Amino acid sequence: MKKQRKIIHIDMDAFYASIEQRDKPSLKGKPVIVGGNPQSRGVVATCSYEARQYGIHSAMPCKTAYKRCPYAIFVRPRFEVYKQVSYEIREIFYKYTDLVEPLSLDEAFLDVTENKLNIKYATDVAKIIKKEIYEKTGLTASAGVSYNKFLAKLASDYNKPNGLTVIREDNAQSFLDNLPIRKFFGIGKVTQKTLKGLGVENGYDLRQMEINELEFIFKNRGYLFYQLARGIDHREVEPHRERKSIGAETTLTENLDLEDEKLINILDELCEEVANRAKYLKKMGRTVTLKIKYGDFRQITRSASLTNPIDTHEDIRINIFNLFKNIEHNHKGIRLIGVTLLNLIDSNECTNITLFEYINNTKNK
Repeated sequence: MKKQRKIIHIDMDAFYASIEQRDKPSLKGKPVIVGGNPQSRGVVATCSYEARQYGIHSAMPCKTAYKRCPYAIFVRPRFEVYKQVSYEIREIFYKYTDLVEPLSLDEAFLDVTENKLNIKYATDVAKIIKKEIYEKTGLTASAGVSYNKFLAKLASDYNKPNGLTVIREDNAQSFLDNLPIRKFFGIGKVTQKTLKGLGVENGYDLRQMEINELEFIFKNRGYLFYQLARGIDHREVEPHRERKSIGAETTLTENLDLEDEKLINILDELCEEVANRAKYLKKMGRTVTLKIKYGDFRQITRSASLTNPIDTHEDIRINIFNLFKNIEHNHKGIRLIGVTLLNLIDSNECTNITLFEYINNTKNK
């Protein structure tokens, strides 16, 4: 019988903002926003929990954040400092396991099924790591413990900041059944609207849908939703993975013409899925690629290279649809369509990107 895995997901609490508050005691307890000047076109990289009470969040335009909280303190990011602190935290992880998969500067998966110190319970490992992080850096982290990556990440987000949540096999289904549908990986605003139109509000409602129904509506994503509603995730912790691209594609149940509204909606869903994955992985891309396979199995790809990296649904959609409108007609119709984001960088490294800037740069090429 295969041994059940023990996975920990560590997520630092308001990482950049917490470092700024640590290094400048006068900022403690105040709404701190790490990002661009509020009078510029920059965006929020992250903000303290005091600022979040005003509805401020990462990727929000700094002008909007200022309107919501004029008393907020705006701080320029210091990425070299953040990277150094992240390195210190990872050194703590490696004391317990070599199976560490960093997702960004402030979060990582750890497989502690066979940990270096032979600690029996993953929960105890998570407690010790949280304590060590605080003692070494003065920062708090939230931890999720479970038997797969999907559940561990959900758990770490459940009780922030400075939380520790465990999802065991005997309570996983109950946890998922009560989880709002928007919390599920891969379910963005468009998909959420579709599901809500079907009466799906939470994990329990999603679990009641038959797999053939989900696949009919969402194509190959339907199988993913079917699995996640049941807490199934077979992905392993990948310590040395360097992701080259983020993509999504689907084979259509019938060949569709370029002007068919169904095809337009499906393409928009794929753009949303890629955006959701990019946000989940905290990646941005400098190239977007549209893949088309016609009914006669002829395949084409069209790409656009951007001056500035992107990761939002809106940005990906605009660039993909610019490519799509120039696709040639084929009397056999389209049988497969896909969207890919390439030339990836960590989103932490790029905080002042605006839609206006890269559209103008693209036009001028």
